[in-house]
Amino acid sequence: MSIEIRNESGVAVDEAGLAALARHVLDGMRVHPLAELSVLLVDEAAMTGLHQRWMGEDGPTDVLAFPMDELGAPPPGGSQAEHGSDDEAAETLLGDVVLCPQVAIVQARKAEHSVQDELELLCTHGILHLLGYDHAEPDEHATMFGLQDRLLAGWHSERDADGDPGRQASPAGPEDHGAGPEAGPEDPGPEGPGPGEAAGREGRPGGKGRPGGKGRGE
Repeated sequence: MSIEIRNESGVAVDEAGLAALARHVLDGMRVHPLAELSVLLVDEAAMTGLHQRWMGEDGPTDVLAFPMDELGAPPPGGSQAEHGSDDEAAETLLGDVVLCPQVAIVQARKAEHSVQDELELLCTHGILHLLGYDHAEPDEHATMFGLQDRLLAGWHSERDADGDPGRQASPAGPEDHGAGPEAGPEDPGPEGPGPGEAAGREGRPGGKGRPGGKGRGE
């Protein structure tokens, strides 16, 4: 499985830890091992530009997801083969998850956990959007956030059993809670609608594609 982490945010983050978390989530969702994922970390100015372009919203947000292919996760009890041949899945680029560490710092402080924990939560949330999950409706919300919680709980158990590899003991910084239950872009409180994710099915951040359908998480 190819997981590319690009940090253009100017903030030091545990890139190896994020890659390991992403691999855990994709393995847990039984995504084909040769699928590709890109995780891009950007500063507030870049995230504001993406947020305005793809979502029509002002200001930075915590996470955006730009799906490239409709791979999705296999149905419960199913296998990835049911979604196409191994060759087709092997060539699948899931898309891009874009994170803004500066916003994550703010949200981590509010949530009273580490910045790394916040980034891992946001990354998990973004990956689930790439796999077709959403939370616009109550039943969708329950499914997506329940799955997110289970994946993160499994990751924390695995990480702690391995001696907390690569985890940065960075204290929570500034404020706003993103992909945790009910929080949303530019809505720091726990009762917001959800983080902002753009469904850019035909393009990547900074590319020429158009968002296909409504923005996820709005």
